[in-house]
Amino acid sequence: MLSNNEMLIEIEKLKKEKDAVILAHNYEIPEIQDIADYVGDSLGLSQIAGKTEAGMIVFCGVHFMAETASIISPGKKVIIPDLEAGCSLASSITGDQLRNWKDENPGAVVVSYVNTTADVKAETDYCCTSSNAVKVVNAIPNDKQILFLPDKFLGQYVKAVTGRSNIKIWDGACHVHEKIGDISFDKAKAEHPNADYLIHPECGCSSSCMLKSTMYDECKNIHIFSTEGMINHVNSSPANEFVIATETGILHRMKKEAPTKEFYPANEDSICEYMKMNTVEKLYRSLKEEIFEVKVPKHLADKARLPIERMLSIV
Repeated sequence: MLSNNEMLIEIEKLKKEKDAVILAHNYEIPEIQDIADYVGDSLGLSQIAGKTEAGMIVFCGVHFMAETASIISPGKKVIIPDLEAGCSLASSITGDQLRNWKDENPGAVVVSYVNTTADVKAETDYCCTSSNAVKVVNAIPNDKQILFLPDKFLGQYVKAVTGRSNIKIWDGACHVHEKIGDISFDKAKAEHPNADYLIHPECGCSSSCMLKSTMYDECKNIHIFSTEGMINHVNSSPANEFVIATETGILHRMKKEAPTKEFYPANEDSICEYMKMNTVEKLYRSLKEEIFEVKVPKHLADKARLPIERMLSIV
């Protein structure tokens, strides 16, 4: 049995031998982030998957992300270290449920968060991520009704930012961001008076936090960002302390990119067990044996590609 360090060395060799690129989400464990060729959010990794010249994509994330890579790059082999790495948010709506919802709202434009299955994407007009959801909705004519799915908190946030009243929102949520809940800013401010507060729009408090940041001068240091937006803010902000309201895996990348700054999770229990299923041992095995391929059937991929391409064109 190889040690962890030995497997990491072998992974580097196998990448070159097999013409593979390793993509890792910001929520992956530190060892996976460190061995990856690219670390980022759903949008950034989707862009890389569409542009890479590598013959194989090893996606260290959750299943819908590997599906998206397969849809974007149908000629490439896409593998994932653990096929059971799912997503509670993606599981909150099925293709049949969306088809029924569309039947109930004829003529509506469907905007699906990228955290959805290929079957749902195939029934979608536009995909979006947390970093471009507002831009995607603003690109749709104001007189068009929108069905936004599946994340209710991101939907509420987008509705508040755009001011559109004709958005219907699916009742889904990420179990990690949902349990972050309302943040006690009084308590947090007492502990970290000079910190910036970075809130993911999937959090249940995102809309109320947005309103606080626009209404009260003492709340000007509250910011709503996607994970990549958080990284960019950390690198550019003069602040030296940050309270982070998203999955705790992102703190590893923040500490690497800004080692002189301090980071505190809004909730230490904000851990996605699905993201953590991808281990070094599983990555080594999947790459060595080229197993756990994620391949979207052509009839679904062809339908799902257009909304994803629309998402990638609005950044």
